[in-house]
Amino acid sequence: MNLIEESFQNKEQKKKKRTSIIILSIIILLVIAIISIAAYLIYLQNSTLKLFLNGKENDKLKQLLMIESDGTVYVPIKEVAEYLEYESYNGEYMEKSEETSKCYVQNEKEVANFTLGSNKIYKLDLTDSKENYEYAYAKNPVKASNGVLYASSEMIEQAFNVSFQYDQEKNRIQIYTMPYLIQNYSSRILDYGYAEISDVFANQKTILKDMIVVKKDKDKDIYGVITVQGDVILENKYDNITYLPNVGDFLVETNKKVGILSKSGQTKVQIIYDSIELMDSDAKLYVAEKDDKYGVIDFNGNIKVYIENDEIGMDISQFDKNNIKSKYLLMENLIPVRRDKLWALYDKNGKQIVDFKYDVFGYVASNSKNNTFNLLVIPDYNVLVACTNKKYTLLNSSGEELFAPVADAIYMTIEGQKKHYEILANNQQHDAEELLDKSGISVNTTNQNQTTKSTNTNSVNNNQDTQRSTMQENNDQTNSEEQ
Repeated sequence: MNLIEESFQNKEQKKKKRTSIIILSIIILLVIAIISIAAYLIYLQNSTLKLFLNGKENDKLKQLLMIESDGTVYVPIKEVAEYLEYESYNGEYMEKSEETSKCYVQNEKEVANFTLGSNKIYKLDLTDSKENYEYAYAKNPVKASNGVLYASSEMIEQAFNVSFQYDQEKNRIQIYTMPYLIQNYSSRILDYGYAEISDVFANQKTILKDMIVVKKDKDKDIYGVITVQGDVILENKYDNITYLPNVGDFLVETNKKVGILSKSGQTKVQIIYDSIELMDSDAKLYVAEKDDKYGVIDFNGNIKVYIENDEIGMDISQFDKNNIKSKYLLMENLIPVRRDKLWALYDKNGKQIVDFKYDVFGYVASNSKNNTFNLLVIPDYNVLVACTNKKYTLLNSSGEELFAPVADAIYMTIEGQKKHYEILANNQQHDAEELLDKSGISVNTTNQNQTTKSTNTNSVNNNQDTQRSTMQENNDQTNSEEQ
């Protein structure tokens, strides 16, 4: 081979080598590009918020959400209701209206009420005949956007009985409804050696706290409580168990006696009572019955009102237009107590503040044909209607009479959606709100404690004395004329 041929071959080899390097570089660049594109697509997929309802992706529900910069998720209350199998309405339950600052949701088992600016929701268990509202709090209050009411995911959990989980790192929201969870765990408890999950609505809420009220045998009413992993919380030995959602404890029954156990199995109230019912979770009080007598105990079983009364709380079904939430704790402080035929009032600390001297609390109209409705409290002023010897008066939240019992009636009228309160005394009609305003009485809507419009206490007392005096003089004058 001569030098020319050798030089030519070297050039060809170098050319092929360069070509191979170029091709290899292109291949490497293409692989890198493909990997980068795939990684970017995965990033986009992971960085895009996804919402799953009962395990299925739901893009329509996702579009309804508002997510704040701090990660708080807000959901339009009425719009989300249809996805969670609830009906929704404006106003309050039993008092539908077009008021858009309030709304409620309802299914066949429960009602939840929302109010703009409030972090408190009122719930009514429709499967329970006691008709006493429970309530729950959330960190963030209900807010409005473009005229639509929104609640935080925390409030949605409590109101709709769902599990709402937001994983910010993975950008995933998982929502599980209580019926879905019950169905899912119904098969698992068989593996744990139990027959079935309790069908009591309150008991089913334990699933949202990773607990289950179970029966060992379908044919025997013997109950226990386990974790969702199958660990025993309360032994399967009680004749009945009722979960108290707002308290987190269990009402247990054995040998026809009831008591309260914690979720750790600790006895909080001894099993010695004939019945126990939650009075108020904020005040931490129960109504207890023993030998047909009633009293009040706290969450640790300490007696606050001796168990010697014929009735604690009152029938509020007659005052459906009055929007009373609790039959046990009126105006958030007054506990009505009956002994024999007379009523007294205790405060939520167990102190008696009114003697057993009233025949009844509230005014019941003979009929509502004249736009006259029953009245128990005037809510904007925190005053209670009381009657003795067929004469009526108003009591404040401390149990004090605002005027002597001289009124023949104290009732409510409704025009459109506006409520008015009237006092009838000696054939003269008085506007109750005007009278209360002149007495200097109003309510601070922030803390619901009774305050006065005037900072001069003596002036307020003088105004009240004047009102008492005026109504008493009218009464005396009428009696004189009758004689």
